[in-house]
Amino acid sequence: MMRTRPLKVALLGCGVVGSEVARIMTTHADDLTARIGAPVELAGVAVRRPDRVREGIAPELVTTDATALVKRGDIDVVVEVIGGIEPARTLITTAFEHGASVVSANKALLAQDGAALHAAADEHGKDLYYEAAVAGAIPLIRPLRESLAGDKINRVMGIVNGTTNFILDKMDSTGAGYQEALDEATALGYAEADPTADVEGFDAAAKAAILAGIAFHTRVRLDDVYREGMTEVTAADFASAKEMGCTIKLLAICERAADGASVTARVHPAMIPLSHPLASVRGAYNAVFVESDAAGQLMFYGPGAGGSPTASAVLGDLVAVCRNRIGGATGPGESAYAALPVSPMGDVVTRYHISLDVADKPGVLAQVATVFAEHGVSIDTVRQSGKDGEASLVVVTHRASDAALTGTVEALRKLDTVRGVASIMRVEGE
Repeated sequence: MMRTRPLKVALLGCGVVGSEVARIMTTHADDLTARIGAPVELAGVAVRRPDRVREGIAPELVTTDATALVKRGDIDVVVEVIGGIEPARTLITTAFEHGASVVSANKALLAQDGAALHAAADEHGKDLYYEAAVAGAIPLIRPLRESLAGDKINRVMGIVNGTTNFILDKMDSTGAGYQEALDEATALGYAEADPTADVEGFDAAAKAAILAGIAFHTRVRLDDVYREGMTEVTAADFASAKEMGCTIKLLAICERAADGASVTARVHPAMIPLSHPLASVRGAYNAVFVESDAAGQLMFYGPGAGGSPTASAVLGDLVAVCRNRIGGATGPGESAYAALPVSPMGDVVTRYHISLDVADKPGVLAQVATVFAEHGVSIDTVRQSGKDGEASLVVVTHRASDAALTGTVEALRKLDTVRGVASIMRVEGE
């Protein structure tokens, strides 16, 4: 039986995503009503600049007083798409206190204070949903915490930032340098005027923290995630990758240790084989590769940003939360029962590609190999080329810990025959 009283929705933020959420709520109103079992009504929109014309939104719904809006008491669901830490954190907790459930796209806040927000939601018997916080339109959080709830997830590895993937894809396909590819991304609107959050890996690190927490039933904060940007990736790195049958992606990697006793979360550029599904992800698209005991290997692919894709994820959460309200129930909350320790980057074991500038004379390779052996790092392949007294030496290792590799590189720098370390890059996906 259809409920006639509408569920009231407060929208915090009406930028690219918020305006698209409002548009879909209006244009798809009948479908949403049928899917939810009750009408949904946009009851208020909090903005910073009220004088701006917002097509399809009645002026009387617009307010600059977001606090008063979430305190009204008749609001069923608050949709938060303003981003940042404050005032978003206070507004969300205030919404719970006054009887509303929350749908958020705020990755930074969830990565930093997700545990506290979940606790506040639980205290007041309300929902906190955030599908849009990680990979835009790609259904990912719900499959991890619901569809795979009976499985054991061992690894989540993916491309979770469209800007960086666009830049690296351009460097790979055209031979462009980093700055040239960034300039094109900016001109096309893929990169912000200040791209630091994207290219230095902050955006991906926040998403990695959220994914690791859900996948491993462990609280993982942003500070637990190792982060390395991609601004030092060069055309020469791509040339080396191609010689190995690889390409380069900025990856978010969350994995369970082999003994199952700890987890790690990290973001950094890495070479991956062209045969790996993530290697074929082009342009500004996102993709996440999940490995679990029972389901095996799964891949989720699609647009990871933009107004319409992100709004799609927000509306999916809105439908779920509204159904819960009608049924007098709540959906899955935080699952942190495993409480596994988060290991430091030094414990991470992977393969490495190291490019050295060395003197072109007899005995250099033997010296370098000795340093690797002394630090317990096994060499897989070596390639040397050079002339006129200078040479390039490329070493690809077998799997080794980050700490062992760091010690190896420090020792290599002390050799008289090593002029410099041109690049170090991890090799993943094998």
